[in-house]
Amino acid sequence: MNIHSTAIIENGAKIGKNVVVGPYSIVRANVELGDNVKLLSHVVVSGYTTIGENTIIHPFASIGGNPQDLKYNNEPTKLIIGKNNVIREHVTMNPGTVSGEGKTVVGDNCLFMMGAHVAHDCKIGNNVIMANNATLAGHVSVGDFVIIGGLSAVHQFIRIGNHAIIGGMSGVESEVIPFGRVKGERADLAGLNIIGMERRSFDRNQIRSVQKAFNKIFSSEGNLKDRINKAYEEFKDDEIVKQILDFASVDTGFPLCQPKKKK
Repeated sequence: MNIHSTAIIENGAKIGKNVVVGPYSIVRANVELGDNVKLLSHVVVSGYTTIGENTIIHPFASIGGNPQDLKYNNEPTKLIIGKNNVIREHVTMNPGTVSGEGKTVVGDNCLFMMGAHVAHDCKIGNNVIMANNATLAGHVSVGDFVIIGGLSAVHQFIRIGNHAIIGGMSGVESEVIPFGRVKGERADLAGLNIIGMERRSFDRNQIRSVQKAFNKIFSSEGNLKDRINKAYEEFKDDEIVKQILDFASVDTGFPLCQPKKKK
């Protein structure tokens, strides 16, 4: 271990192998740092927080501080962060609440750029990127390979599906399908994340199939439920399209983000 002389590690904290705790960092008593974790400097890790191996946290990040929920009453809820994450300057992440599932969970291989915020009870998948000052309210669910643009804000309890992309400065108040591309002050579904699919080695036939399904699901004929049911029949053997259909079929009480209506 490489613990700077100005760092504070409270009794009870669990520190893995080859951990670096840089100048003026604080690790509270109930924290667990996995092997090869690096706190570069001025990092505060508190609460019942677990950080997976090889994660790097940059200066002035505050990880595991009390949820910003007036109902929180110092219950021993958790923040669980996976491995190989990069958490940049001034990022904040909060643990769960008893009114949620009691834990906030962050996956592996994610990048949280400067000032990003992960609120209580969020569930974040693997390979997620949150750009500068992107913000998640409480209970948000984010799938794998999602990109959330800078200065964007996601309403509480909203789901964002795998491989979706949120444009910068977007306000997301409705649920975003897998592979969806949304943008706007009150975000609309602008299409599919085709570039993201190409970068992740989806072939042309897969992309065409998803585009065809998208056009059918969000056409102007009939109602959304009927269009989804018809798409299930047409694409019953397409596992990628079924990701969208299964997501869209779940009734969470929040609307599905849809294309802007033409005037």
